[in-house]
Amino acid sequence: MSSSEYSAASAPPPIAVTHAGRRTRLKWHRARRRPSDTPFTASRIVEAMRVGASVEVDLLIHAERGFAVLHDRDLAHSTTGRGDVSHASAAYLRGLTLTDNVGDPTDDSVVLLEDLATMLDGIEIADDAMLQLDFKEDAAALDDEALSIFARAVEPFADNAILSCGDADAVTALCDAAPDIHVGYDPCHRGAIGRVLHSGDFRGFVFTACRDSSRAEIIYLDQELVLRAADLIAAFHAMKREVDVYTLARADASSMARFTRLVWGCCP
Repeated sequence: MSSSEYSAASAPPPIAVTHAGRRTRLKWHRARRRPSDTPFTASRIVEAMRVGASVEVDLLIHAERGFAVLHDRDLAHSTTGRGDVSHASAAYLRGLTLTDNVGDPTDDSVVLLEDLATMLDGIEIADDAMLQLDFKEDAAALDDEALSIFARAVEPFADNAILSCGDADAVTALCDAAPDIHVGYDPCHRGAIGRVLHSGDFRGFVFTACRDSSRAEIIYLDQELVLRAADLIAAFHAMKREVDVYTLARADASSMARFTRLVWGCCP
């Protein structure tokens, strides 16, 4: 359902929940409003920005040094194409369509970051809409051309976008190239979760994350880590960082129990 199809009788789009005076935003992970949605469709990205949602998309570098809005490097996993996204031209990617959750082709084209500004041009972006651009590679994949394309692509909507990545050097490079974009960092990669759970040094984990990406406004945390260290969110809040906890992929009883613990039990 597009935002134009909402009516007064329709349920409001899922954007946030409020408990005890505290508002927790809900993420449209991989630009899906519902689990049944095809990931990364242009229509859902546009809808999210129009209604003020927090929406996440993944970025991979394609052959012409721009960015494809995809999670999997193997194009056969989520599109009608073949091969590695790093070897695919922009024209080839634009000619592909996405496949749905059971692998069937859809009518939705693959989105490139370079095309997002055109897609969003002319729509009224809600003030609190936030598009999370989650770069799935590391700093070694970046060069001057990729950084230049990134900066040009995000400049028109940078105030409503945040760059996230698990590599602090990549965060620095991309956000230096596009200084108006918001900054996020995910410190839960490269075995970090196992190390902190084994050591119990949560204070050190918080300090290191804030040191490694000193400009980060939002810290992205794996739910397993948060559920096993209930004071972790408060520790990041004390360092003046917001926290985004990921990912509840299903709307089943187990996920709802985790959601309740995360929103009701772990947040100060």
